[in-house]
Amino acid sequence: MSVINPFRRRNSETGGSTRGWKKYIIILSLLLAIILVGYGLFLWEGANKNISAAQAQIIAEKFINENLLPSTTKVTIKSVTEEYGLYNITLTVGGKDYHSYLTKDGKKFFQSALDIAEVEKQAQTQTDTASQPVATVAQKTAKPEVELYVMAYCPYGVQMEKGIIPAVEALGNKIDFKLKFTSYAMHGKKELDEQLTQYCINQQDSGKLLVYLTCFDISSNSAQCLTQTGINSTKINSCVSATDKQYKVTEKFNDQSSWSNGSYPPFDIYLADNQKYNVSGSPTLVINGSTVQANRDSASLLKLICSGFTTEP
Repeated sequence: MSVINPFRRRNSETGGSTRGWKKYIIILSLLLAIILVGYGLFLWEGANKNISAAQAQIIAEKFINENLLPSTTKVTIKSVTEEYGLYNITLTVGGKDYHSYLTKDGKKFFQSALDIAEVEKQAQTQTDTASQPVATVAQKTAKPEVELYVMAYCPYGVQMEKGIIPAVEALGNKIDFKLKFTSYAMHGKKELDEQLTQYCINQQDSGKLLVYLTCFDISSNSAQCLTQTGINSTKINSCVSATDKQYKVTEKFNDQSSWSNGSYPPFDIYLADNQKYNVSGSPTLVINGSTVQANRDSASLLKLICSGFTTEP
């Protein structure tokens, strides 16, 4: 008589189940290994698409010389370093240093970078007037005096320049227009250098200032714009050197104790006017001796300036 073991079938089932789970674990392990190997190859392939610093220098130099500069001007690459996942390229054009950026795969070139903290700081110090109604000028004169205070690399200042240039060109010699600069800079040495250049253009060849600004506000390429507008670079460079020494622009840049709030180097060419009109940011518009708030589009600026005439043209 055979005795039936009630646990025999269950043990058999358990053993079969265990062997099944082992089979699944082996399959899953193999799949995981394949995925990891594939991901590793993906990362390896991605890393190997990055170019070296030496290759970045060659690509940047070739691209700038062939596409961004006139044939008479050449760029010199001083250094290439890694910064924020990009190549920071220090280059020299026309005796001045600039910083541009190249992605590490060598496919995207950035002419300059905006410092978010600086832009946010600028936004805090200058009220955005884009949505404000067009104001009028209280003091009327036969020939309005229009003064625009900016920083050369301030995005808001550039926006105002783009808006006011057509208005100034339309009114011509019916107004007295002057481009001036705030008494401090927020965008480093390149801004001080560019403001010296623009100041000297106004001193040496004022009739070409607006044409130069139209070019520079688009390209941010001073050397190219000087060439395109036919301005004598030798005369400008001589003026820049003399003005720099007169107002100690570079000297004060190198002396950080002279900086506003310890953060922004001074630019003292129009210091007295800045103080007179309490200029605190870029852009600041002064018409007939009074600071006015203005929209930055050409139509609004033209209407605002015209309101400063004794008899509107």
